[in-house]
Amino acid sequence: MDTRFLQSSTFRLALIYMSFFISSVLIILALIYWSTVTYLTSQTNTVINNEINDLVSRYDNDGLTGLSLLLEERSARRPTGLSIYLLADSKLNPLLGNLDRWPFDVKIDNGWIDFDLNINKKAEDNVHHARGKVFRLKGNLMLLVGRDINELETIKRLIIETLLLSLFVMLVLAVIGSMLLSQYTVRRIDVINKTSHEIMSGALSSRIPSRGTGDEFDTLADNLNSMLDKIDLLMESVKHVSDNIAHDLRTPLSRLRNYLEELLLSSHQSDQNHKMIELSISEADSLLASFNALLRIAHVESQDVPNRFQPVDMTSLTRDVVELYEPVAEQKGQRFETELEETRPVSGDRNMLFQAIANLLDNAIKYSPENGLIQISLDKTEDKVKLIIADSGPGIPSQEHEKVFQRLFRLDQSRNTPGNGLGLSLVAAVMKLHKMDLYLEDNHPGLKVVIVFP
Repeated sequence: MDTRFLQSSTFRLALIYMSFFISSVLIILALIYWSTVTYLTSQTNTVINNEINDLVSRYDNDGLTGLSLLLEERSARRPTGLSIYLLADSKLNPLLGNLDRWPFDVKIDNGWIDFDLNINKKAEDNVHHARGKVFRLKGNLMLLVGRDINELETIKRLIIETLLLSLFVMLVLAVIGSMLLSQYTVRRIDVINKTSHEIMSGALSSRIPSRGTGDEFDTLADNLNSMLDKIDLLMESVKHVSDNIAHDLRTPLSRLRNYLEELLLSSHQSDQNHKMIELSISEADSLLASFNALLRIAHVESQDVPNRFQPVDMTSLTRDVVELYEPVAEQKGQRFETELEETRPVSGDRNMLFQAIANLLDNAIKYSPENGLIQISLDKTEDKVKLIIADSGPGIPSQEHEKVFQRLFRLDQSRNTPGNGLGLSLVAAVMKLHKMDLYLEDNHPGLKVVIVFP
């Protein structure tokens, strides 16, 4: 089960909203409970007070005889009903009423008492709660009038149980609603993230799909797609401009170089002019190399995954590159250390891969010191092959590892060495076309270039 929605901001916001909603509902239900219980209690107290007033009035008018007749009449009419009557002497001994004993050991609060009432002596568990009021009559008599409030207690209990059940149902529904809302939001955002990763991986033509609902996600998708179209158009314009510049300037530069060569072959030049012409030819060659490299990169980047890819033996290819550059390394007293395992062929363009690995090995030779060590290894695992070229040069700061793959980017310490800052850009373009991973690591000292491919 995908639980990412639990960490989403939508789920947290839904939980916060749920908390506010449940709190507000609980406050409302608590007010309903309080008002209901208060009303029922008030009604009970009013009934008891009215009955006491009637009984006291009869006692004042007709004396004990009239009160006794009224108590007997009401007790006979409701012997075990809601109303409770008890007339007792000064020692609280029962005289009249439907209560067989005075409720002892109860706290009297302004005449009001709460006590337990056993309405059925044979059933010990059949105990009801009762509320009454004690009134002292003339003649040192005690009058207790009360009501069976068991129904009131039942209503209170039902209200509390309903509140708890409502709280539980609200929690369950709120959590389910939050999960559904969060999953919906996460799925929509996942589509945007997936498309973003595809674009970052090089699929610049990918666009975010729209569901046609016209909601805020569709609006966001449309805006992002419009932005991507604009960026794609600008990138294509810049690429075409740079490619056209490289293509258009290569021809006049070639002519200029040819003119300089003809001038160099002329016998009417002084030694100083001769040297200046050679330097001019060298600069022209450097410019032509840069333009040719730019055009090669543009050609590689414009390729789709070609159907003409063929199986390439990376072990044999790497060995050929090493043999090609061994004489160059020997001129600087450098030593190659190779460890090439036999691997299964990979699908690719052999010439492009050869050029890319040659560029990496050329850089390793260029930046490694004299008598330095260059290590080339080809290792295989169950599902991947890793090519590593490690030199013993000054290396590249870790914060610059991504920048060196940009076109014409050069580190400050390498600006005085031959090159145009396009070698690693070409390597990155080739690796991207072949869907291979390319990254740099520190070799302590030196640089380690790692290529990983299936």
